[in-house]
Parts: sequence; C-alpha cells; structure tokens
Amino acid sequence: MTDPALYAMIALSSLAAIAILAIAGLRGFNGWLSLQRAQLDLRGETTTAPSPMNRIEIADLKERIRKLEAIAAGVDL
Repeated sequence: MTDPALYAMIALSSLAAIAILAIAGLRGFNGWLSLQRAQLDLRGETTTAPSPMNRIEIADLKERIRKLEAIAAGVDL
C-alpha cells in the first residue's frame, strides 16, 4: 500500500470530484439567482437609489440611535 501512483490517483480523483461538485453548485446558484431576478421583474420592482431626503432622515435616525445607546451605556456626550 505504499505505491505512490495509488496515492496520486486517489488525490487526483478527489480533486476532480471536488471540482465537479463546485461547478455543479455554482451553476445551480446562478440558476437560482436568475430565477430570483425573473421573479423581481414580474413584480415590477426596480432598485433605485434613495432620494436625498430619505438619506437625511436615515442619517438623523442613526444619530438619534447612537445618542440613545450612549445614554443607555452611561456615556456623556
């Protein structure tokens, strides 16, 4: 059982099996992404950048949360 050719053959077979599984998994994942994109297109949803007003409101809310967390932690601002 110390034949180097046997170990090389087992290693190459294992590597080939892992490569085949990885390729199959990636193709399946790409198919799933395509399906999700198609479903979003059917809903008519589009991804657009938030308006400047929304960004300001979000930044304001984040600042309020930061201040409330500081108060809860007992940190003086």
